Amino acid sequence: MRFSKMTETKFSFLKVDGEKIVDENGNNVILKGAGLGGWMNMENFITGYPGHEHQHREAMLAVLGQEKYEYFFDQFLTHFFNDADAAFFASLGLNCLRIPFNYHHFEDDMNPRVLKTSGFKHLDRVVDLCEKHGIWTVLDLHAVPGGQNPDWHSDNPTNAALFWEYKDFQDRVVWLWEELAEHYKDRKCIAGYNPLNEPADPKHVRLPKFYDRIEKAIRKVDANHILWLDGNTFAMDFKAFDSVLPNTVYAIHDYSLMGFPTGSPYTSTPSQDQKLESQLLRKTEFMRKHKVPIWNGEFGPVYAPPSSPDADTVNTQRYNLLGAQLRIYEKYNIGWSIWTYKDIGMQGMVYADPKGKWMKTLQPFIEKKKKVQADAWGYWPSDEVDGIFGPLIEWISKNAPEAAQKYPDHWDVKRHVSRLLKECFLSETLSAEFARYFEGMGMEELGDMAKSFAFERVVQREGLNQILLEHASLV
Repeated sequence: MRFSKMTETKFSFLKVDGEKIVDENGNNVILKGAGLGGWMNMENFITGYPGHEHQHREAMLAVLGQEKYEYFFDQFLTHFFNDADAAFFASLGLNCLRIPFNYHHFEDDMNPRVLKTSGFKHLDRVVDLCEKHGIWTVLDLHAVPGGQNPDWHSDNPTNAALFWEYKDFQDRVVWLWEELAEHYKDRKCIAGYNPLNEPADPKHVRLPKFYDRIEKAIRKVDANHILWLDGNTFAMDFKAFDSVLPNTVYAIHDYSLMGFPTGSPYTSTPSQDQKLESQLLRKTEFMRKHKVPIWNGEFGPVYAPPSSPDADTVNTQRYNLLGAQLRIYEKYNIGWSIWTYKDIGMQGMVYADPKGKWMKTLQPFIEKKKKVQADAWGYWPSDEVDGIFGPLIEWISKNAPEAAQKYPDHWDVKRHVSRLLKECFLSETLSAEFARYFEGMGMEELGDMAKSFAFERVVQREGLNQILLEHASLV
């Protein structure tokens, strides 16, 4: 595949102008890119560990000790995104990297409201690299104290989003964004701030109130940067929103079940395309009513591994699905950010080499996780697991019918049971087993493990990248 060099970008503070995002000269700017998932906010399916990031780090610390622990994770963060990654990203014509990060990089729970300036080391480095290569960045707070949603990607070890129940958690997030805004207020290459990824407020009304509050707090420090505000219920629902904030873009996440193993395959039928467009129009009704910009901050299929006997057929269907979604976004002038840039082979534009150090070392554990369905995103059908959990799900549904109505609305009883028993309890207990694969490694070997994610060692998903290349320059 041949990639083109992106033209030089002249950065200025972006602004919302009606339904458009514009630069200082009034030129329309449509941001198209990807999220840097699994980096400063780690996720289990992206790099292979079980459970939640803080559990993974605790287990690794117990095995490695402080010195080796700090060295390994510093090397991991260094190699996961470097100059070669930024150059490749820009060569596809992509102009925006959404950067998720975990609050733990900037604040300790046992020492709240004391800024850890070490958190800026790698975040600043990647912002600088993106600026060098003409790429805008959106700073995305992906995990907050208490968890803004009940899922693994907010580093929440429970099925309760306690962020909405305790004002102190909310106060700490406001404080953190004030600190972040102070640090980044003069950086024109930053397209703006995404204060909460995929919030899930069961009462709905607390989210708009929190956005009102954090908008005022950030604006006192930084009057220039755009705010990128996700809808409720994992960025899919705006029913409790009744007004728009100034210089703000409202964001959806637009995953299609047709891109997952449990969904129907995408075969490019008119009815499937209509379903994709209807889903988008439902999610964006609020923005279209108020005539403000729309941004799709996350979407994208998962892909079958090369070892799968039907990988070519499945992945062709999913590339076609991605292309269909991109054509719909172009119809409505919607910017987008696919999930995700780099991983171990599920979704990434590039992924760790199956023959490399990381995958060869950890493959037995990754296969075990797949077998026991420890990850939600890495779900793999299993007659054995279904035979165990099926009767329990049926028993709960029979004896507690209202379980099917428990928030989040799109989760059925099976999803709730999977979250509690497999993704929380089971996965947490697997953390130590994963960490033991690193036991006895010296500095050189730990560095080699981390370097498995360096650009020169990863594999490019060419089918995906070709589609992105074709659509990145279209307006």
